[in-house]
Amino acid sequence: MNHSVAPTSTENWTEEQRLEALESYGILDTAPEPAFDDIAKLAALTCDTPIALVSLVGAERQWFKSQVGLGMQETPRSASICATALHEKDLLVVPDLTRDPRFSSTALVTGEPHVRFYAGAVLRTPQGLPLGTVCVLDHKPRPQGLKEGQAFTLRVLARQVMTQMQLRRALLEREKALSEQEDALAGIRESEERFRVIANSAPVPIWVTSRTGPREFTNFAYQEFLGVSYDEALTFDWRRAIHPDHLPRLLKEQVAGESSGQTFTLECVYKRADGEWRWLRSISQPRFGPHGERNGFIGIAHDITASKQAEQDLQQMNQLLEERVTEALAKQAQTEETLRQSQKMEAVGQLTGGLAHDFNNLLAGIVGSLDLMRMRLAQGRTEALERYIDGATNSANRAAALTHRLLAFSRRQPLAPRPVDVNELITSMEELLRRTTGPSIQIELGLESGLWATLCDPNQLENAILNLVINARDAMPDGGRVRIETANTSLDARDLVAEDEERPGSYVCISVSDTGVGIDPAILDKVFDPFFTTKPLGQGTGLGLSMIYGFAKQSDGYARIHSEVDRGTSVKLYLPRHQRVEEEVAPQEPEQVEREKLGAATVLVVEDEAIVRSLIVEVLEDLGYRVLEAADGPAGHGILQSHEPIALLITDVGLPGMNGRQLADAARERRPGLKTIFVTGYAESAMLTSGKLDPGMMVVTKPFAVDALEDNIRKIMQA
Repeated sequence: MNHSVAPTSTENWTEEQRLEALESYGILDTAPEPAFDDIAKLAALTCDTPIALVSLVGAERQWFKSQVGLGMQETPRSASICATALHEKDLLVVPDLTRDPRFSSTALVTGEPHVRFYAGAVLRTPQGLPLGTVCVLDHKPRPQGLKEGQAFTLRVLARQVMTQMQLRRALLEREKALSEQEDALAGIRESEERFRVIANSAPVPIWVTSRTGPREFTNFAYQEFLGVSYDEALTFDWRRAIHPDHLPRLLKEQVAGESSGQTFTLECVYKRADGEWRWLRSISQPRFGPHGERNGFIGIAHDITASKQAEQDLQQMNQLLEERVTEALAKQAQTEETLRQSQKMEAVGQLTGGLAHDFNNLLAGIVGSLDLMRMRLAQGRTEALERYIDGATNSANRAAALTHRLLAFSRRQPLAPRPVDVNELITSMEELLRRTTGPSIQIELGLESGLWATLCDPNQLENAILNLVINARDAMPDGGRVRIETANTSLDARDLVAEDEERPGSYVCISVSDTGVGIDPAILDKVFDPFFTTKPLGQGTGLGLSMIYGFAKQSDGYARIHSEVDRGTSVKLYLPRHQRVEEEVAPQEPEQVEREKLGAATVLVVEDEAIVRSLIVEVLEDLGYRVLEAADGPAGHGILQSHEPIALLITDVGLPGMNGRQLADAARERRPGLKTIFVTGYAESAMLTSGKLDPGMMVVTKPFAVDALEDNIRKIMQA
């Protein structure tokens, strides 16, 4: 039967002619055939793609005679890329389907299997009619398209498919005649020979193994790589060409791959015929017979030496980069440490300089007043001594205030914390604040009702608020507004500043805002530093804000400041909420008792500073007490272990041999409830504030006024 149609060129045919020619081959919906399957597999291997098809385009559908990696037998023609390829002369290559408007919305591109690359060689009849394609597809774009050898192989495979189709049609037409069978066998042999030609033309090693393992075919590239003939290549022990370091691994991987019956990949270093070691990546894909039996493998190898070298170079570069980064980080750490040390020394210098300046001024007042008193006494002139006494006392009190501010900044001041109603405290200060600021400053209160209690030293809180209001007043020389607000605030980790050691929780917020000149952003982060002040020389010590900051931190809270030039400043204190079961009543002031009515109880004074000890002893004796003295902790402990009837212990905290707290604790083991007054002048007060003082204990800070000491002795003895 003659199925030829009117001769036509590649650009001069009709769809009717094409469909008639396709129908004449009788191939649509036929069972799989190894010849077509091998061609599809060879196309996938040669072009190194996951998908390869022998595709035939019908009127309404695209049907696959053979497919590798697609998992479907046909698709609608509307989803066909091959339908467009029919209009090409012999080959259509699309590096990226998503960038080609002809195919970007095609189902195979937008949906499964999401292909990006396509290359198809047209299946054309001897009369020039296109029936379909041999095509390869990839999930990744290939900007470079196909290599020359791959494109050549794809064209040859397309002609091979048409040869197979021609043979099939010939077999169908002559199936009843032996001569037709012989012609078919001849065609098969011719097909095999053409396969050899195709494989031999490939630039990469290709081989075919039998079901039992030995090689049945190797191409020229395979033989050339090993430097052997065709017959030698079939029996060549390829293990001789593998690098000894790779051989054990490769043997295991090959056995596992062949046993799996699946496509497997091997990478190894092989010795080429010229003695050069080359990296090869081989892909072996199983071959199956018409009944699904496995007939061996077809394999192909690619030289990947260049990519391996590039990978090694990249690793070396990464290692070098890591070493340089490590070195740079070490240098940076050293630089940062040097900078921190420099900043530390600068801060120490600023602190000592400020201390020296202020204390020299105060000492000048004290020493000068004492010198003048000595001169007047030597001259017998006593009428003006009170003025010099007042001057020395005033300078001494100012020095004491300065040390208290330093202790507040260093968070070592002795505090007397108790539950505080902040709204009540601010309300009680309102009149004092208004007198302090004067008539040109308007004070507004915004106190939240239902404000939580906080646990802090109320006197220090009053000082902090007063300092903030004074700062606000000084920032508004032409008048303005100060607003004092309170609020309940719950802060979580997102609201906190890590470097300030802040913790989440519930806080009472006290805010003091003004409408003054504001603070330059360049110095805003320094305002809490000691001796830093924005006021003119001689108008501020620079300890006000640092004292407030230290008080807040020592009270387990923190301080924040916000300021804008010409718009004002706002300082906020956050003090932790205090949970209390019942109201705590402040102790009542004891009634004044006459010195002669205090009784003749015995008091032990332990103080290593002789002048201070004699001062305390004299005060006690004036009050009518019997006094015992000790110059250090062990001596005091010895007296306490005696049978002396001691009613009160007055001890310095920082004593040689045994500190004051240890002395008091040891004394109470023998004398439970012994009343104790701790005298402290600097950082050793931390020994007292690390925990709560026991009942019957109190703290007196140095320097102290005589009347203040007398007052505290009366209070504790009357308690």
